[in-house]
Amino acid sequence: MSAPSPGVDGSILHSAYHAPVLAREVIELLGGRASVLDGTLGGGGHALALLQAGVHQVTGIDRDPDALDAVRERLASYTPNGRFRALLGNFAEIDEIPELAGEKFVGILLDLGISSHQIDDPRRGFTFREDAPLDMRMDRGRGSGITAADLLNSFDEQALASIFREYGDERRAHRLAREVVRRRGNKAFAVSDDFVGAIRGALGPRTGPPDFARLFQSLRIAVNDELTGLERALPALRDRLQPGGTMAIIAYHSGEDRLVKHAFREWSSDCICPPKQPMCTCRGHALGDLIGRKATTPGPDELASNPRSRSARLRAFRLADAT
Repeated sequence: MSAPSPGVDGSILHSAYHAPVLAREVIELLGGRASVLDGTLGGGGHALALLQAGVHQVTGIDRDPDALDAVRERLASYTPNGRFRALLGNFAEIDEIPELAGEKFVGILLDLGISSHQIDDPRRGFTFREDAPLDMRMDRGRGSGITAADLLNSFDEQALASIFREYGDERRAHRLAREVVRRRGNKAFAVSDDFVGAIRGALGPRTGPPDFARLFQSLRIAVNDELTGLERALPALRDRLQPGGTMAIIAYHSGEDRLVKHAFREWSSDCICPPKQPMCTCRGHALGDLIGRKATTPGPDELASNPRSRSARLRAFRLADAT
């Protein structure tokens, strides 16, 4: 693992809200830039690291009002001089955030997934700890959107099976969906224990935390429209890069990483026509370049200090310079 960038105090990058993953690698990609958009602000760990690494201005957006309140307080010293601002919004709907109309950035960062604080706060419903409400909405402060309980209590068996299979990599997805439908006929799903019981009832008593984590994650992805939102966001965010700008994305779910990998590869290809098409009819040139052939993953030291980083995959793309 590389050493911290000059001027960056690694000891204060972690907060009670969130421990930033692959922070040093992010600094290497985006540090010292004129402007960076942090599209998943969370606890502000990456934003703070970038500010310390010489980024002139960091704009952070997050769909979670709780996250914004915490990071505005944490980075208040950078606000008066215009180096930091935090906006309520979803990176998947960047063109609908009025404060960012027409604005472009030298760097863009997405740290997908959820923050440690969201997992650790049982009121948010992201955890499978006992008696936690099945909520899981990122933007619950707006009072909109279905909860995980709503999903479990209303989606039909086929839709539930698709969620468990596609977002949770569950081979026995139909068995679990059938068990959910059977159980909700007797008692509506309301808390984490209800879904844990369904998982054990369908998949056996030997199921444990890794299975719960994977299947609770599948509900979270569905509730927050995370994969379709990311797919929609990628080209919109690319169009917000200044020529020569860099986009860096940390993914934790195989579906997220696949979307990012395919998008970056397509953007860095000269031709995207079907292989057997006799004549090129696409744009005919690459939009930019991949930075590194493979995803960057946490090193042993980071894994030891932050086990939740174990599934992180960092990929980066650099937009071509203006010609």
